Amino acid sequence: MAQDGDNGAARPPGGIRQMVNAGVRDLSPAYFALVMATGIISLACGMLGLPILARALFALNVGGYAIIIVLMAARLVAYPRLVVADLIDHSRGPGFFTSIAGTCVLGTQFVVIGHDSHAAWILWGLGVVLWCLVIYAFFAAVTLRAVKPGLEVGINGAWLIATVGSQSVAILSTLLLPTAGQHEAALATFALVMYFMGCMMYLTIIPLILYRFAFFRLTPAELTPPYWINMGAVAITTLAGATLILHAGRSPLLTTLLPFLKGFTLYFWATATWWIPLLLVLGVWRHLYRRFPLRYSPQYWGMVFPLGMYTACTKQLAGALDLRLLEPVTPYLLTVALIAWSLTFAGLAYGLIRDLGRACLPGSPAHRH
Repeated sequence: MAQDGDNGAARPPGGIRQMVNAGVRDLSPAYFALVMATGIISLACGMLGLPILARALFALNVGGYAIIIVLMAARLVAYPRLVVADLIDHSRGPGFFTSIAGTCVLGTQFVVIGHDSHAAWILWGLGVVLWCLVIYAFFAAVTLRAVKPGLEVGINGAWLIATVGSQSVAILSTLLLPTAGQHEAALATFALVMYFMGCMMYLTIIPLILYRFAFFRLTPAELTPPYWINMGAVAITTLAGATLILHAGRSPLLTTLLPFLKGFTLYFWATATWWIPLLLVLGVWRHLYRRFPLRYSPQYWGMVFPLGMYTACTKQLAGALDLRLLEPVTPYLLTVALIAWSLTFAGLAYGLIRDLGRACLPGSPAHRH
């Protein structure tokens, strides 16, 4: 880490060190959304008969998860006050929920694509611990704060990643049932409880977001990509419900609740479907009518994830409820999700290459003090 007295111009690597240091300091707590998005699109590819692409994205996701874990740990060690400040912030704090979802989505990949239950169990344990720590730390902090923002600036679509995190735990728990042994019944109950907790969080938070949409002025800058989680949160709830339905034979409790689960799951898929046209209209208003610049931001992973999740949940729902009429549309949904992922990943790669080039060029800002 470069110090104030270092002569960066005399030592070119200092520019790179400063770039890395700044990147760690300013790292978005929501960067695990990259893992969420890559993971669900990988799983969707596997569902739709593209195993090579599914495995390639799985391998990429393992590397991405490892890099983000290291960067987040470095930030916690080097800038603990910034991490705490982010965690208790109404706007940035929900970004930490992506660590839960990213961990469990990767665990799901290990089960479905990697066929490695041992790694999946480790990620399941980490996901459960993160769920307990992050969920309660954030909600306790924003509840106990003496000074709080108004609803118009304090809430956004990222709050619904609390639902996404809960449902990702439910999905991974359900997929691990065949390897749970004598704990199968307990794990099935736990998966069901996490599913209902995720439902509760969505049904609690979404009225606040709709109220904010309808009764407060919304500027293009405020209409951020994480609002796509309005749809993504119910899409993953649909996937969790469909996964529970497909594994209902492993638990008498799930079998008893099967009619309710089927109706509730279809309800959430319908809700996810309702959101898509409205979000598209808002996106057109933001970028075409109001001409808000379209450039890379980590927040765009919060838009890619719902697109991939809607593809996966529609495919899973078709199998769980025998709704074969939904299957013909899933390849088109996957195409849209893959295009969105590719464009966002290209934006990330371009930004990294650009910043690296600036750091290495003599006389660039990274070499001046």
